[in-house]
Amino acid sequence: MSTANLRQPLSALRRTLSASWSSRRLTLNGRLYSQVSVAGIPAEALQSLTPSQVSFIQNLPKAELHAHLNGSIPVPVLLELAREHKSTSTSVSSHIQEGLKKLENLELKDLNDFFGLFPAIYALTATPAALARAARGVLSSFLDGDAPQSTPRATPEMTREEYVETVAAEVERYPEDKAALIVSVNRTMSEQEVEECVGIARRIVGIDICGDPIAGDMDKFAKYFADAKEDGLGVTLHIAETTENTPADTLRLLQFQPNRLGHATFLDDEAKSLVLKNKTCIELCLTSNLLCKTVSTLEQHHIQYYLAQDHPISICTDDTLPFQTSLLAEYALLLAPAPLGLGLSEDAVRRIARMSLDNRMSVLS
Repeated sequence: MSTANLRQPLSALRRTLSASWSSRRLTLNGRLYSQVSVAGIPAEALQSLTPSQVSFIQNLPKAELHAHLNGSIPVPVLLELAREHKSTSTSVSSHIQEGLKKLENLELKDLNDFFGLFPAIYALTATPAALARAARGVLSSFLDGDAPQSTPRATPEMTREEYVETVAAEVERYPEDKAALIVSVNRTMSEQEVEECVGIARRIVGIDICGDPIAGDMDKFAKYFADAKEDGLGVTLHIAETTENTPADTLRLLQFQPNRLGHATFLDDEAKSLVLKNKTCIELCLTSNLLCKTVSTLEQHHIQYYLAQDHPISICTDDTLPFQTSLLAEYALLLAPAPLGLGLSEDAVRRIARMSLDNRMSVLS
């Protein structure tokens, strides 16, 4: 499956709520892990660990800094929303009906099956009440696990204020040191839309740029991101996600002086030099990169470069639903022996987890 084939569904995922969360509950080889189905690459890494190693990463203080709301809704919550939607909706498109049928019958076998769900998921979370339940399910599934803090990212839909207020109300069920909100700005938004997103400030710790990685004019965003930083908000950017991202686009985004970078898979030497100089934390999503084929193997993943440079990184899930992973499983990829994982020591994994905590954004007082 090529990256080009995945770009459209990936860009559709960016109705985001990215977070400092952890794993949920899954029975895997008789062990209880997470509510999400962990399968494939991360499952093999998790299965290779001893019980003491699993306990180590479960109890390790860590933060999830890059996970999207609509891509991380627990399946039981989606099924409840689907049943209610079916009983109350009078007209549903065939595309949405197909997604709902796959969800109800659990006909989810590969990555494309999961990506095909997203039109249905958007329909299921189109009201404030449904969105609130989805956000509550995501936050509960992560924060009731082993990650100490959550910073959701939400790209406003509905009215922008209504969307953010709905998600923020769920975030505010948790203490400030557990949960906060990042507002994501889609690269295709107008200046007026960007200004409105940046101006909403309820338990918001930062703003993000997301969406189709090769769309939009980033110059029009500069003023609003500068204003956000001046107001004390953090900045995180999806950057250099594909080989089609130009060096000029990457350097323009780096001028926003981001606190963190999402993916940063294809930085050129000039961009790497700036990132290293500024010690900008990289949000790394190992399984996502492997399944979307932006990297071919763990051995060739750019995490190796940043580990060698002793550079700040954070291990993240991206979207637990389509990638069938959890934060626990992503940490298993660090600890598992090659070729199932990177074979890092517990001390090295502990240090990486500490980096994720050190690079959280703070709620403004």
